[in-house]
Amino acid sequence: MYPEPYARLARDPGIAARRHLYGPGPDRWADLRLPAGPGPHPVAVLIHGGFWRMPWGADLMHALAGDLGRRGWATWNIEYRRLGAPGGGWPGTLGDAAAAVDALAAAAGGAVDPTRVVAVGHSAGGQLALWLATRSGITAVAGLAAVCDLAEAARLGIGGGAVNELLGGGPDEVPERYREASPRERLPLGVPQLLVHGDRDDRVPLELSLGYAAAARAAGDALDLAVIPGAGHAELIDPRSEAWRAVVSWLEP
Repeated sequence: MYPEPYARLARDPGIAARRHLYGPGPDRWADLRLPAGPGPHPVAVLIHGGFWRMPWGADLMHALAGDLGRRGWATWNIEYRRLGAPGGGWPGTLGDAAAAVDALAAAAGGAVDPTRVVAVGHSAGGQLALWLATRSGITAVAGLAAVCDLAEAARLGIGGGAVNELLGGGPDEVPERYREASPRERLPLGVPQLLVHGDRDDRVPLELSLGYAAAARAAGDALDLAVIPGAGHAELIDPRSEAWRAVVSWLEP
């Protein structure tokens, strides 16, 4: 279904998953994978990208789920209603991400550590991950080529106008939605953050992460920024990449 390298990254990670529904319909579910041992385990909430659009789905994060599981992390890989599906867009997509996180504790029981719940989001999923940090339940965030400034992303027209499609208009048309949904508008987030971005990303410009990082630090947030020379967009969800090594080093100092 996906072009390479995404097709390779979406293969089954080889760790059994328990699927949990957090709402009605075909797109409101999350897969819980637990590593060996009794726990409680640190848990990564995985949030895929694809400019919030169908058909890009949660299987894009399979490779990361497998790598984290082998490192002793539980993963909660969430699906959500996307553009092109009933209820996708504003406000359903954001509401789904929040509901998925709220459902984690009941699904995992005592198997996960509530003090180590890290949202890991790629591209559009990075926007959702950072946005989730403004709510309770997330203790840290890693944004991988994150769409962290929705107003600037809309002005740049990334994803063929995906931000306008998500929010139902531009920053001058629905400013209140941008204030609600854009991580940059919600600073400070109040949790440790990592941004990782390739300097050859042709999907989400590096300038978004650079500008967000400066604003977050000025607002008092603890934020680490890793700019990966020669990396594009897909490398950030490839466990074999330098970009992912930067994430692992941050997760397990």
